Amino acid sequence: MKKTLLALLVLGMCIATVGAQGVQEEKTEILVSAAASLTNCMGELSVRFMQDNPTITVNCNYGSSGSLQMQIEQGAPADIFFSAGSKQMEALKAKGLMDTDTVKDLLENKVVLIVAKDGKRLANFEALDEDFITKIGVGEPKSVPAGQYAAQVFKSLNLTDAIASRLVYAKDVREVLYWVETENVQAGIVYETDAKISSAVVICATAPQGSHTPIIYPVGVVKDSKHPTQAKAFVDFLSTEEAVEIFASYGFTVIESHV
Repeated sequence: MKKTLLALLVLGMCIATVGAQGVQEEKTEILVSAAASLTNCMGELSVRFMQDNPTITVNCNYGSSGSLQMQIEQGAPADIFFSAGSKQMEALKAKGLMDTDTVKDLLENKVVLIVAKDGKRLANFEALDEDFITKIGVGEPKSVPAGQYAAQVFKSLNLTDAIASRLVYAKDVREVLYWVETENVQAGIVYETDAKISSAVVICATAPQGSHTPIIYPVGVVKDSKHPTQAKAFVDFLSTEEAVEIFASYGFTVIESHV
């Protein structure tokens, strides 16, 4: 009888241990530091991934790519970096802060000129120099890739000096979108994907081809990730057919080599 009770006790302890390990595994969380322009699609992608991987929870930290880069450089926790510009990713790679084997250029985007739905339409980017335009929303070029691309477009079209005093700088591209939606500025420069998610703005023009460097979104696992295996699994998921369809539905172009 004593032996039976002892055996049952040992069995119970084993089951409890296995159960505890299972609970611990379910608590695995990965943090994705992603560009603000990825907010909507990343929400859907995270849900889809977690449905197939119930032991992994995906959380996202959104902001300008420059700000996220700085956070990682300063030691802030992050498992994955998903940038809206190659410059920020290359900077982290140069400092040995990324697992370079996992880094890949995944997406492309476009720069567009937008106004509020009820605002005055502009024929092209050159129209930003018209007298009635007094405020133009753009991302802060020092930290926001969309702002850097906008500056390149202005320079290419010889608009830099003419509109310099009218530029209002935002902390990220979503803030520019909000300013245009609420008519706090008369026009804004955002990514095409941002414009397409809002029914309160219209696209007036797309930046001319060659007026800015290609808009590439690289993604990769941060070298100090506490969950590199799970982080890599999510990065790999972003290249699956299911993920490609989601990206496309939000207006992103997936680079062919990763389809």
